[in-house]
Amino acid sequence: MNTQQRSDGERRTGTQGMIDKLLDERQEMLVLFCQVAGLEPYSRTESLEKLLQTFCQVLVDYTAFGHFEVFGHISDGSERRGRVIKVAEEIYPGFVEATEAAVNFNDKYDLSDHELKLDKLSKDLSSLGEELAIRVELEDRLVATMLAR
Repeated sequence: MNTQQRSDGERRTGTQGMIDKLLDERQEMLVLFCQVAGLEPYSRTESLEKLLQTFCQVLVDYTAFGHFEVFGHISDGSERRGRVIKVAEEIYPGFVEATEAAVNFNDKYDLSDHELKLDKLSKDLSSLGEELAIRVELEDRLVATMLAR
């Protein structure tokens, strides 16, 4: 096997690993999202606080991985396929909006520096869910393009 074939194979393996991690993190985040949403009506309990804290951490991890790892891989020149770069450029604005929604939700409901207020949690989860649904569609489009040969 020549060096070019080996490096192409290594790149494909790296891309597949990155996609697998993204999808695993997304799955974990969506499961936690559904668990939090399923607790309505919300009352301040230790179990809700712990679940919300866990959800916020996983949400931030998932959001950061997609934003910095996946888009970082594309923007740093590691991704050379023009069609992948084109799709990434097309979806990036929507991706950024979803990232901002996730960060805003985390800032409001992460309990590390302020008291938990539940009066708008249902509405905020609904808004976040809409943004996450858009992000999932955009990610799926990018992933399909990245996996195409």
